[in-house]
Amino acid sequence: MSTRLFVGNLSYNTTENDLHDAFSAHGTVVEATLMLDRTSGRSRGFAFVTMSTPEEAQRAIQAMHGAQLDGRPLTVNIARPREERPSGGGRREFRGGDRGHRY
Repeated sequence: MSTRLFVGNLSYNTTENDLHDAFSAHGTVVEATLMLDRTSGRSRGFAFVTMSTPEEAQRAIQAMHGAQLDGRPLTVNIARPREERPSGGGRREFRGGDRGHRY
């Protein structure tokens, strides 16, 4: 069973290949996915790396947490499920008041 890791504090220059190479020294990397900004296409500074077994994931955490990659100390831990967020696309509804209307 594979284990997904969160990798934070990445340099904006780090690529998925860089992650794959760095983590493959500690086991089999199933997937390395760099999170990109939707509008700019630029790295958001974090990624997810999936290791093939929980034991390899633990070895990768021990070896890579705090290790330097592209001049930055990495944060590496087991990825948690994404928390549900309310939908709405960032719109805020105004409630109360006269909303600036003149009567």
